[in-house]
Amino acid sequence: MITRFAPSPTGPLHLGHAYSALLAHDMARASGGQFLLRIEDIDQTRARPAWEAQIYDDLRWLGLTWDGPVWRQSDRMESYYKVIDDLWQRGHLYICTCTRRDIQDALNAPQEGAAFGPDGLIYPGTCKHRRRDINRPPPRDAVLRLEIATLEDITLTFVNNGLQVAFTTDDLHQSVGDFVIGRKDSGTSYHLSVVIDDAAQGITDVVRGADLADATQIHVALQHLLGLPTPTYHHHKLIRDENGKRLAKRDDAKAIAKFRAEGATPADIRQMVGLAP
Repeated sequence: MITRFAPSPTGPLHLGHAYSALLAHDMARASGGQFLLRIEDIDQTRARPAWEAQIYDDLRWLGLTWDGPVWRQSDRMESYYKVIDDLWQRGHLYICTCTRRDIQDALNAPQEGAAFGPDGLIYPGTCKHRRRDINRPPPRDAVLRLEIATLEDITLTFVNNGLQVAFTTDDLHQSVGDFVIGRKDSGTSYHLSVVIDDAAQGITDVVRGADLADATQIHVALQHLLGLPTPTYHHHKLIRDENGKRLAKRDDAKAIAKFRAEGATPADIRQMVGLAP
């Protein structure tokens, strides 16, 4: 078994991150496998070296060790561009110039009706009829969407929390819509980079929060399209505050560093997230 923890260095790690990292680490160690660390820093407008350093510090304090070198997505942009170029030349991508307001206005039209997917409002396909020249490389400074209609009509499956899940490409079109593959600000999207990196690192089991469960169809479809293996998925519960709200990086009150400063021990953190021995 090979698991990974893949935080973004855009704020302090909180109890939810601790829970996910501990689960992935413990599963790998119990199986005699590997636990890898990957820094997902494609959003360079928000990533900070100080937060990355804090990630290493917090994880070591929790008693976690990782195998091999740390991967940093900002070092792997050429790998993502290579795949984007391939998908473009195969006719799967198109340039989208819509703003969020454009999408909202289109979905407010009487014949539409707003629907939400893993990335928010489901894109209505406004730009998919734009002319595309696959003989020229795709622009790096544009939003590129994958047109679901260009995928073969098949049923795909994956295992989530021990259960087999099946969906069709038509399901994907209805529940997700044409999703973003390339971004103006970061060059690539989370969906593309995470799929490429999980395959490149040989990840067999993806451990992550239930808030990302709906995105798994996107990832499995991309794995099929790119000829990559599909890991086993484990979507765990979310750690919430006293009001039942899931934690975010702005919730400094639940930051691991704050608990450390107040004298908590790694065992205390495990107790807080329900992983006490």
